[in-house]
Amino acid sequence: MLELREKLLESISKNTIKNTLTFESLCLEVFQTQAQHCHPYRQFLDYIDIKPSSIDQIEQIPFLPISLFKGHDILTNPNNLKIAKIFASSGTTGQALSRHQVIDLDLYNTSCKLHFENCFGRLADLHIFALLPSYLERNNSSLVHMVQEFSSQSDLSHGGFYLSQFDQLKQDLTTCRANSTKPILLIGVSFALLDFAEQHHLRDITNIVVMETGGMKGRRKELIREELHHELTTKLGVDQIWSEYGMTELLSQAYTPGGELFYPPPWMQFRYRPIDHPMYHCSEGKGALNIIDLMNLYSCCFIATDDLGKGHAKSVDILGRYDHADIRGCNLLMI
Repeated sequence: MLELREKLLESISKNTIKNTLTFESLCLEVFQTQAQHCHPYRQFLDYIDIKPSSIDQIEQIPFLPISLFKGHDILTNPNNLKIAKIFASSGTTGQALSRHQVIDLDLYNTSCKLHFENCFGRLADLHIFALLPSYLERNNSSLVHMVQEFSSQSDLSHGGFYLSQFDQLKQDLTTCRANSTKPILLIGVSFALLDFAEQHHLRDITNIVVMETGGMKGRRKELIREELHHELTTKLGVDQIWSEYGMTELLSQAYTPGGELFYPPPWMQFRYRPIDHPMYHCSEGKGALNIIDLMNLYSCCFIATDDLGKGHAKSVDILGRYDHADIRGCNLLMI
């Protein structure tokens, strides 16, 4: 696994992972390793009667149903390395929670930082304010870990985490802008940003990016992304809203700069499967969303989600969820 890890990181650092052949070669090598050493994935392959030795194209790789993260330890760990962190989904009352046992936190931190900085610039130059109630009240949120890691990279003094202290948040944002010309990032769960927007606007806060991570958690009516962004831009007085797409089961995120399409990092790609043909997938079109995330090296890199999308391997418009799927506490708005 160490050799595979180094090969992955080298391809990222040298930017060769953007090459289609390099990406596919890594996928096939990772698949063979995970098919052998990830017990739930191996059982799944046996159940659908797939022999790993028969897979020699990326289009043939089966994707593990995301629901198996509930109640199963999805681990590829031939060397029995120590688990560094367990991330868990937020869920709602009565729902089973997904658990992602992370062996290598450096992979997660690297994935988060590199792609974020490619989209937004250096973390060191950002004031980071986080409005993440409900997530802060748990100690196993991957989102909170990510934002904490971002904050630790900032060289600037203004910023912090907030629950429902909306007046204090507005005051601190105003103070920050009065004392610094550096850009501000306000990242928040959707219901909290809406609650904040109903009490305060940001028309006097220049050079600020507002990013929503999805998530109503049953506290407000579910909105499609267009409606949510209209509400937030109108009430906050900003030009656009950015969005983050991520989940407990993945160690990478995709972002949209105020439009419809989410863009992943080079080590993450999208595939689309027809609703009536779950074993088939292709790199463009419309259907249920399969995701390749090579940073899931120690769990499973090939995840069949319950999300619907359309687009290409390197961009996707998230359309919603299966009717039968659990509503996520984070990342996605219902249609």
